[in-house]
Amino acid sequence: MIMNDCLIRAFLFFIVLASAQARPIALVGGRLIDGFGGHPLANSVIIIENERVTKIGTVGTFEVPPDAEIISTEGMDVLPGLWDCHVHTILLGHSDYEHWDKTYPPRMGSEIMPAAARQLLMAGVTSARDLGGPLKDSISVRDRINRGEIPGPTLYVAGPFIQHEPYPGTEYFRWGVKGATDGKAKVKQLADAGVNIIKLIDQDQMTMEEVKAVVDEAHAHKLPVVAHAHRPEEIRRGLAVGVDCFEHTGLAAAPGYPDDVLKALHERTAKMSLGPLFWCPTIEGFINYESLVDNPERLDDPANYDGVPPDIAADIKRSLAHPNQLAYYQITPLRAKTVRHKFKQLQESGVVLLIGTDSGIPMKFHHSSTWHELDAWVNHLGVDAMTAIRAATYWPAVMMKVDKDYGSISEGKFADIIAVKGDVLQHIDLLQRVDMIMKHGKRVK
Repeated sequence: MIMNDCLIRAFLFFIVLASAQARPIALVGGRLIDGFGGHPLANSVIIIENERVTKIGTVGTFEVPPDAEIISTEGMDVLPGLWDCHVHTILLGHSDYEHWDKTYPPRMGSEIMPAAARQLLMAGVTSARDLGGPLKDSISVRDRINRGEIPGPTLYVAGPFIQHEPYPGTEYFRWGVKGATDGKAKVKQLADAGVNIIKLIDQDQMTMEEVKAVVDEAHAHKLPVVAHAHRPEEIRRGLAVGVDCFEHTGLAAAPGYPDDVLKALHERTAKMSLGPLFWCPTIEGFINYESLVDNPERLDDPANYDGVPPDIAADIKRSLAHPNQLAYYQITPLRAKTVRHKFKQLQESGVVLLIGTDSGIPMKFHHSSTWHELDAWVNHLGVDAMTAIRAATYWPAVMMKVDKDYGSISEGKFADIIAVKGDVLQHIDLLQRVDMIMKHGKRVK
């Protein structure tokens, strides 16, 4: 049988594609910060084949495959792709939630979430926990990224929030619980749809039976549960039922966590058989709010609207015309005075802190939120840079139980790798301009 021209061309295309994919890549010369927290490896060589790291060494210690594509990382720090453990791809920084929630549902899966995902990836975020969104759109965007149809980080999606009662007009991405049986049914519906994680909020407004049913059902489906920590009773109930990770520093303008909460945290973290208790404080917005109001120039950064349809971008800009007047942030100056102490209390409690940002909330844009959080930890809260980097690489992968494939640069894992020019351990803000980004062995920047 003679193949027609179209079939021949298609056949040749796939041969060329397969050949291109099979060619090794060698990252040569940079200082490797692998995510494990040990001493960095100078003059590193990293070999990548078929999406994964296959060999790591130093210049001159082994032969680079002769057919490898060589990418020089001389003068650069090379580290794992970043994780952001708390993003909202359905949000793009608009200040009026009521307006946003009723205006843009038809455009979330097709325009808004893809724009957010692309911004995250181009900021060096190769993995992210997307904590709250419409179920169908969340699954669709995640899967389209995984198939290579749109750019973005590997997403671990929660779908709708689980809470006592959805806020008016938000029922499409917030699900209320009416009794323990309903709570179990809602979680099973999410699990059957394929979510990666369960997001529980306002659990202090639920009965303990409802909270326990939600967490037990999630764990029965091997899904981790993250829970809000805005109020002491949310933390108490979350600890009582065994949630896996808390979100935010919370407690409004209270000076610190109550003694009984701190005691319970210490008791939980001492139970080594249960594994780490994780906490994502999302703290940068409090620390930098007043300086942003004093100098709002970065609200005009065109990168804020990269990939965002012009009419939506214009709407966001209008909503941020008077940043000092936003109702969302009126109590922030008071909360800012307490977050350093609360952060220290969490450090001392033994929880494992994770980098997460609440990216997408008013004035917080996906292209810059993650490095701002890292900068706040290091330059305002006194966290050493290596610890902060591990909180954005190694520990999130452990929390999501995907550390066999992600979270560090080591042989056998996916090649999610970024590189910056200069010494990131001395200048963490270099991460605001990531020079090289690789996801699953494919260079995207």
